[in-house]
Amino acid sequence: LFPYTTLFRSGSLGEAMKKAPARTTKRLQHLRWADMKEEWLNPRISRRLAVGEREMLGWIWLKKGAVVPAHKHLSEQITFILKGALKFTILGEDYTVRSGEVLIIPSNVVHEAVALEDTDDFDCFSPLRKDWLTGTDLYLRTGRSYLRK
Repeated sequence: LFPYTTLFRSGSLGEAMKKAPARTTKRLQHLRWADMKEEWLNPRISRRLAVGEREMLGWIWLKKGAVVPAHKHLSEQITFILKGALKFTILGEDYTVRSGEVLIIPSNVVHEAVALEDTDDFDCFSPLRKDWLTGTDLYLRTGRSYLRK
């Protein structure tokens, strides 16, 4: 059985690690969101990150009215709204994504968002967002887009 199938069927992390191929055990992580540091990017947006070798997941909290300025990145982005709603503007069209909905944004597509309510959002990226990992994601920290018009 694939090691993660074993993990979910048996519930034993140790068992899964013994059966996992060597390349998986090098980076296996078992994390709790509650134990992760919350990083405040500005007074209206915070996040916690789970980072793998080639993929990352961010739990983003946005206060109603928070703005994510226009930006783009190499990473494909999959956004899942756990609670609340975000209005994305992509290529001149608005998309409102609500609780229980998913939006998939291809690589290098300019997008921006506004929180219509207090929102819990999970964003998955591949490849890794180096700007998020190094703190150079100034568009989130300053509230200003770095894109030229």
